[in-house]
Amino acid sequence: MTFVDNTSDLLVLRPGDPGYDDELAGFQTGFAQRPAVVFAASSADDVIAAVRYAGERGLPIGVQATGHGLPGGSEGGVLVTTKRMDRVTVDPGTRTVRVQAGVRWGQVVAAAEPYGLAPLNGSAPSVGAVSYTLSGGLGILAREFGYAADHVRSLDIVTPDGRLRHVTRESDPDLYWALLGGGHNFGIVTELEIGLVPVQTLYGGSLAFDGREVDPAAVLRAYEEWTRTVPDGLTSSFSAVPYPDLPALPPHLRGRYVVSVRIAYTGTDGGQLVAPLRELGPALADSLREMPYAESHTIHSDPDFPHAYYGDSAVLGELDVAAAGELLGRVGPDAGGPMCVVQINHLGGALAQPAPNSVPYREGRFLVRLLTVGDREAARAVLDPAFALLAPVRLGRALNFAFGAGDRTGGLYDAETLKRLAELKSRYDPANLFRRNYSLSPC
Repeated sequence: MTFVDNTSDLLVLRPGDPGYDDELAGFQTGFAQRPAVVFAASSADDVIAAVRYAGERGLPIGVQATGHGLPGGSEGGVLVTTKRMDRVTVDPGTRTVRVQAGVRWGQVVAAAEPYGLAPLNGSAPSVGAVSYTLSGGLGILAREFGYAADHVRSLDIVTPDGRLRHVTRESDPDLYWALLGGGHNFGIVTELEIGLVPVQTLYGGSLAFDGREVDPAAVLRAYEEWTRTVPDGLTSSFSAVPYPDLPALPPHLRGRYVVSVRIAYTGTDGGQLVAPLRELGPALADSLREMPYAESHTIHSDPDFPHAYYGDSAVLGELDVAAAGELLGRVGPDAGGPMCVVQINHLGGALAQPAPNSVPYREGRFLVRLLTVGDREAARAVLDPAFALLAPVRLGRALNFAFGAGDRTGGLYDAETLKRLAELKSRYDPANLFRRNYSLSPC
């Protein structure tokens, strides 16, 4: 059916309508969103209409751009899809970009490149820029420039009262603080303005080893020691991936257990800095090189096709290499459980600097991310005991990397941040209309 407001024809879909299932399709296929009403928004006016519709009826409302970070399945209520809102506008003079709610990072990288600029995007070009940033945004060059949320200039948001607000740090410091780190708890961001950085090229890539020929725990131990020697501007991660034996994969990856160190660095001495890593053993693959920033997604080569996955994360004050080594054994290819991908990000640097937003755990030194395929119960059977090994040094979880496997909100914020967010939730959304994502409860 079509809902008509004063300015646009707004497509509204209900279960059984042609196009309903296609509208809901996203990157995550492991669980279903089955809202009673879908508003396929093309403008801020469409979002206003959807929020007012939900508010007048007391219905829960959520938002979906690409469907990467869904917290789980849901039934009923209202869902606003924003994939049609895909305008990107670069201002090279101010080194900023304005992105609408449905824009993906690959679009922003392509739009900024002609001006010698780059956004603080993550590893996957298909991820939505707005949701990523509202959750913090741990990017490819994070240790040099901090979280993406730290660079937001302004946000346009439809709050639960159906108002479109232009929010800056100066105009509304409380709401600005809450939005950047608080996810989709305070309304639907229709557009944001974010700073770009003057980066055209970087030294990056992956140094990979065969995890059956070298000890993954030994590589991890050497990696942790190496991170203590590198400059703040070098961003890196360790990964362990048991690849299935599938024809679609490159021959050198099929059926292998690949242990890698990924690098992203804008300095000129990258080759010297990674030299100790090259001494760890014969490389299965070495893609480290100077590259245009537009090729930075090749550092991680994340899957670009929709699939089912479950995952969680742990921000650590320190990396207990013995416990992490045991974790690798428990989730590795010989453990007998579902395929589990391990990634350990080196934090610190600019990430540790204070900022006027609600991104928590800036004191963390590492982030451990586990991602499984298969069903949710099998995922929990792997993830729960694995994260229990890290409990003594675990500060909390990261909102960007909570993928439907665990508690929706537990551990996502420290106590002080959670208290302030809950107070602001009571002010801006006392009816808790926005509870379809990683929802905060009002005080």
